[in-house]
Order: sequence, then structure tokens, then C-alpha cells
Amino acid sequence: MSTFKFAVGLTFLFATAVHAEGPGLGQPVSANEIPFYATYVMPDGRGLPEGGGTAAEGAEIYAAQCTSCHGETGTEGPVMPPVWPNELWPKSVGKHWPYATTLFDYIRRAMPLNDPKSLSDDEVYALAAFILARNGIIDEGLAMTAKTLPTVEMPNRDNFIDVWATQGEKPW
Repeated sequence: MSTFKFAVGLTFLFATAVHAEGPGLGQPVSANEIPFYATYVMPDGRGLPEGGGTAAEGAEIYAAQCTSCHGETGTEGPVMPPVWPNELWPKSVGKHWPYATTLFDYIRRAMPLNDPKSLSDDEVYALAAFILARNGIIDEGLAMTAKTLPTVEMPNRDNFIDVWATQGEKPW
């Protein structure tokens, strides 16, 4: 057996052993050590936290946290009004997001702009309920929770290209 074949074989065996067991660096983290903003909310609701909120609760939070950027009613801005129709932004929540869970995930990670990630899960559910109700997507009395939010049918859902899908199958 040549030295080259021996070296290739030994390299293959070593690489397989290292790959199977891992490099032995670091230590696994527990679920409670991962910050919420480092987790993803999937369209089917995986990753959604416990909690819930209604449009009425969301209206109060919106008035306190959101009006300076999105306007008193959500239609006037100056920054991307979340309620449609409006004259400033042609894409509303109903046309901009393919899934209501994406709306939740965005609010939770990025809002309010001056203090992102500061809202509780219940506040985010309430704001999502408020925005969805103001857009006429859900009934105002429907509470948004980890069970109800993924069932919301966004009006423009079928006009998006699903980059996650492969051969017509969704990974969720």
C-alpha cells in the first residue's frame, strides 16, 4: 500500500471520528440560556412563547409605545403606518407579511425602535392583535396566543415566494 493511500485513508478515518463526536469545544447550552431574540418563530407557531393578548389591550400599548412613529391611528406615520389603507405606505401588515407569526416575531425583536426587545410576550401578542384587528384581518375580540396566531390567514399570503420550501414541501 502506498504512503499516499495510507495517508488518505487515515485522514478519512480521523475526519469521520472527529465529525461523529464533534471537536469537543465548548459546552451545550440549555434552553433557558438562549435569549428570546436568538430563537425563531416559525409560520406554524413553533417558537411562540406562552401568553396572549387582545386588540383592546394592544390599543393601550400602541398609544403608549407606538404613536410617535406610526401615528395615533396607525394610518398616518411618519414611519411605515401598520394600518391600511393609508396614503404614505402602499403595503400594509396584511400585504407585507405572509404569516401573522412573522409580524409577532418582528415586533418582539425590533420594537419599539427606541428600546427594541423591551416588550413582554403578552404585550407583543396584544400589539399583534391590535394591528391585525385594525387591518380587518381578525375579529377585534379574538385573543392572540401561541395557538390562535398561527391560524390567522394573512390576505396576501399566496403572493409570496416561499424561499424555505423545497420541492413544494414546507420545513414546518
